[in-house]
Amino acid sequence: MKEQFLTSSVQRERDYLRQYEYLVLTVSPNESLPEARRRLVEHSEYGKWELERSKLYLGGGRRFWLRRRVMQVQRTV
Repeated sequence: MKEQFLTSSVQRERDYLRQYEYLVLTVSPNESLPEARRRLVEHSEYGKWELERSKLYLGGGRRFWLRRRVMQVQRTV
């Protein structure tokens, strides 16, 4: 399973007001689907990621796009 982080500079048209960071999980056809589901659950529970899109390819490969809002903290001092 391959994980790829996309920087917040990658923006989609509908997300122009909100800043998100993206994580793309790629699962090859020969990897187990329960293992991929377990990884998705771990990312969503502990990393505060939400599933934005999933795609099943013709050869059996899968790709999942996860996103989370970038929290910008302002200094108070």
